[in-house]
Amino acid sequence: MSDIDLSNQISANLSNIRKRLRYTQREVAKIAGLNINYYAKVERGDSVPSLKTMRKIAKALEVSITDIVGY
Repeated sequence: MSDIDLSNQISANLSNIRKRLRYTQREVAKIAGLNINYYAKVERGDSVPSLKTMRKIAKALEVSITDIVGY
């Protein structure tokens, strides 16, 4: 899988999880302790988060990193 494919998969999964939980991007970013602009870039697929950041996002959404990555 290429970096672009991985980025798109993470992006789609984050968006779906967030919408299912009825959170805004701002709410997820705040709970995860991230800058809203950075979180939005991750969700758009413009940036691939580090493992540490992915862990923060997963914890904020109460899901596993596997749910975010899709493996």
